[in-house]
Amino acid sequence: MDDSFRTDVAVVGAGAAGLYAALVAAAEGASVALVSRSPLAQTASYWAQGGIAAALAEGDSPEQHAVDTLAAGRDIARASAVRVLCEEAPARVRDLQELGVQFDADRSGNLALGLEGGHSQRRVVHAGGAATGRRITRTLSALAATNERIEVLEPVAASALATDADGRCAGLTARRREGGPLVLSAGAVILATGGMAALWERTTNPRGAIGAGLSLATEAGALLADLEFMQFHPTALRLEGPRDGFLITEAVRGEGALLYDSKGERFVDELAPRDEVALAIHTELERSGEPAVWLDMRAVQVDRFPNIAAALAEVGLNPARDLLPVAPAAHYTMGGVATDLDGRSNVPGLYAIGESACTGLHGANRLASNSLAECLVFGRRAALAAAREPAASAEASLSPDPRAPEPPDEETRAALWRHAGLRRDAEGLGRLSDDPYPLARLIGAACLAREESRGAHQRTDHPDTEPELDHMHTLVGRDREPSFELWS
Repeated sequence: MDDSFRTDVAVVGAGAAGLYAALVAAAEGASVALVSRSPLAQTASYWAQGGIAAALAEGDSPEQHAVDTLAAGRDIARASAVRVLCEEAPARVRDLQELGVQFDADRSGNLALGLEGGHSQRRVVHAGGAATGRRITRTLSALAATNERIEVLEPVAASALATDADGRCAGLTARRREGGPLVLSAGAVILATGGMAALWERTTNPRGAIGAGLSLATEAGALLADLEFMQFHPTALRLEGPRDGFLITEAVRGEGALLYDSKGERFVDELAPRDEVALAIHTELERSGEPAVWLDMRAVQVDRFPNIAAALAEVGLNPARDLLPVAPAAHYTMGGVATDLDGRSNVPGLYAIGESACTGLHGANRLASNSLAECLVFGRRAALAAAREPAASAEASLSPDPRAPEPPDEETRAALWRHAGLRRDAEGLGRLSDDPYPLARLIGAACLAREESRGAHQRTDHPDTEPELDHMHTLVGRDREPSFELWS
């Protein structure tokens, strides 16, 4: 591999969003460099158990999907982003089918549509039950690896974004796992690096989900939005050992799984939006002092969720027989690099998609299975826009940066769990202002600025929702105090 080269579009991250964007840009005739820190098909998307939400059923509609998404977003979701997602998601599912992804079907050969929390209709498509992320990333990875317009760089970690004299993103520098630095000039850079849920001590995410793309973007001058809205998944396995935090998908509750407290009583509507269910569990755990509540999957066809059954078998649990100990864990980053509806950040030439981006789509609470749909819908839009950007400037000077960004330490993860967990207050959040990890400081600042409780952001010192903050998004950046902005 050369130490430097030039491409039309550089995509950083090879999850569902990055892979799909790379394929779309290549189909537009662009040369693409796909930069992946881990081998293809081993990204966070690979482990995604949720499906893709799309209005595909008779009697459903994009309008109803939008109503459900807006309701889950707690009057923060950006209406224009919601409209784009709900209108374009069905076509993106059909795109995947044409690319070779085989979704689960019923006995008549029609798509088997699942019901998940917050949805008023069965509209979630799965592939291999809870193995949807695995099926999609395997298919897209194989296509990317054999596409003559896509240069796959793995395992390579981006270390810095480069900007030219006009402030335009002109490429990036990276580090190979084995070997020296790499300099990549590009007409456009698309960040598809995933979220930051692993910054919290208890998480469903791989350890590498520490907001690397968000950190790169802020150093290049990009603004971040809505960092206070970290979604906590209600049903993460609660056990000592390596399977602690293993996600048990919401789809099992859509198929009849129930939640019980320590007295064996139901205490929450299992199909309420995630923020409600997670907060109800957290409240019950505070009341009882127990480490977990109990998920009952005994009425669910376990063979529909083979990867869950296999993971539970490793720790001696049988979901057809045993109640499962679960508790909330940090799961999904609803904030991210602030972008328009084509993935553009405020830095020209720099785009962000998927969980690393914030279009305002999810508001204060992501509707189940809208995230994979987001990867496809906004990944395509960003790829089309990036492919039209002017070629990389010959005058832009990129120098290899040998310094790898320092990862957060365990104290940072513990501090975020303690002070920016399911319930927060000003005293605890203020302590994050001194955290050594820059992104933790920005999270704390965003949480402090929003003096209300809404969706995934619950302030014990500001327990009410403030109507004047409806549809207002929190913007933060390097050397910039938090501010609110209305997005239409």
